[in-house]
Amino acid sequence: MVATYSAALAVGVASLTIGQGALALCGVRRWSWLSAAVGLAIVCGTCWGAADGPGEGGMAAALIAALALGSAVFLWRRRGEGGAAMAGLAVALPAAAVASLPFLVEGHFGILGTGFNPDMSQHLLAADRLAVGADSQLDVQGYPLGPHAVVAALNDGFGIGLVQGFSGLTLAVAVLAPLVALAAFEDQPLARRAAAALLVGLPYLVASYYAQGSFKETMQALFLLAFVLSLREAAGNPEWRELPLRFVPAALIATGSVYVYSFPGLLWLGGAFLVWLLLEWKLPLKPLLLAFAVFLIGVLPELGRMIDFQRFETFDPSGPGLGNLFGQLSPFAALGIWPSGDFRVAPGDGAVPAVVYYLGAAFGTALLIYGLVQCWRWRERAVVGGLTAAAGLYVAARVGGTPYTAAKALQVGAPLVTLATLLPFVGTDRVWRVVPAMRAKGAIAAVYGVAAAGCSLLAFANAPVGPTEYSPRLTALRPLIAADSTLVIAPDRLLDEEQGERFLAWELRGGRVCIERESATDGTPPPGVRFVVTAEAIDRAPFRGFALRRRAAPYLLWERPGPVQGQSPCPLIAVRQARQGP
Repeated sequence: MVATYSAALAVGVASLTIGQGALALCGVRRWSWLSAAVGLAIVCGTCWGAADGPGEGGMAAALIAALALGSAVFLWRRRGEGGAAMAGLAVALPAAAVASLPFLVEGHFGILGTGFNPDMSQHLLAADRLAVGADSQLDVQGYPLGPHAVVAALNDGFGIGLVQGFSGLTLAVAVLAPLVALAAFEDQPLARRAAAALLVGLPYLVASYYAQGSFKETMQALFLLAFVLSLREAAGNPEWRELPLRFVPAALIATGSVYVYSFPGLLWLGGAFLVWLLLEWKLPLKPLLLAFAVFLIGVLPELGRMIDFQRFETFDPSGPGLGNLFGQLSPFAALGIWPSGDFRVAPGDGAVPAVVYYLGAAFGTALLIYGLVQCWRWRERAVVGGLTAAAGLYVAARVGGTPYTAAKALQVGAPLVTLATLLPFVGTDRVWRVVPAMRAKGAIAAVYGVAAAGCSLLAFANAPVGPTEYSPRLTALRPLIAADSTLVIAPDRLLDEEQGERFLAWELRGGRVCIERESATDGTPPPGVRFVVTAEAIDRAPFRGFALRRRAAPYLLWERPGPVQGQSPCPLIAVRQARQGP
């Protein structure tokens, strides 16, 4: 617990201080909650740039600490902005509380989402290889490793374990996203601002992807929201409009998106920018060129890896189309009212009748249409542009991609859907003065808020939490055992309380694998099994005739010499099979 929250606090504080320092260098004089996204982007890019050898994570940690300290000293004269601090606490504390629900419900801290999605295994392996200066499969394929570098820096610099580092980073993003959303709701009473920011930063699909440990997708959703709001500030905030570097914050956010999501991240941000540019066609060219130059300098070191990444299997329409899904995800889930603890379940297949889903979808659709009309009337061009780009990318993924990529497109755009829905109801004080009738519609916004918040809380509370520790040694055994059947004898706690079965199956994917609990082993191995994996604490052969083949702490690999008799009952754990949900 301490390590997880320490990692979250370190990422959050560094992002806020470094981000606000960068905004101050751009000429921004007042505190802006866009600093959360700008700083997170800088942290990811800096850690990846520094972590290129054994122990370099420590250098990355030291560099981030120096940047944060320098920014704090530079910003010290702004310490009097108590209103910003109060608003931040009013959002950060509830966000941290709801993001902690998975750990509280499960009763332990560990790998998020293992029961939904075992992909965290490969991310842990990539971070482990990065920490020791070795290549990983993801690294070779050009996979964006900015978040992994942050976790490696936490590991090398502060001794925080990889599992706790990823959990802390994911938790920090869940807190930073609502803080970013605060930038959309200025000049409103604190309670109204905080409630709206929490709904926008943590809508149902973002909570659902958090629940399955998908840190990259939640970070990309944060970056898209922040990018749109930074364009909104640059064009509409009188304090920003005359700054020569007013578009640089958007450029920094786009750079961070590259180090987190590679070139696909730019599809959302670039699309939002182009639509917004068409709507805001009277713009000075020089500030845009300055921002573009900053962006090019920032992403140039990643260009070769972006080219390599375009061959990644996710982009193959004939590849793993479903991933861990059961089918196409309904686009109505992005509206925020989807009363299911598992976002993959179709309406009516869970405990809630299908009619409740459809009523929520109809209510959310009506509010979204109304919101879009009002945003257009009030010239919220950045919001309209961002939502248009997100909708276009979802349609493209639905038609020409896979259900897996289409679902991600929905999740990334979900905060903008909620923003467009709520902005006319919360908006700014100017809106409430111009449209007094909006006050009479507060009850409608409250009903939507309660329903959407309840659905997000349901997703958080249903999140599975996996093992508390990780070692790459089990994956390293795969070349030895892939051609034969293997029995894994696992501690009861790992299987009963830590979602360990699917995690172990994913670690040994590609072969035939049986998994049994220690207390249920009867002294007779299943027929056809050549290898047995046990915990290192078991220092004797688990069955007669088996000899120690390899010691790979914290595991031991035992082998039955000679020919193996009988047909193995162990199922083949193929890659696609291991990713399917229960």
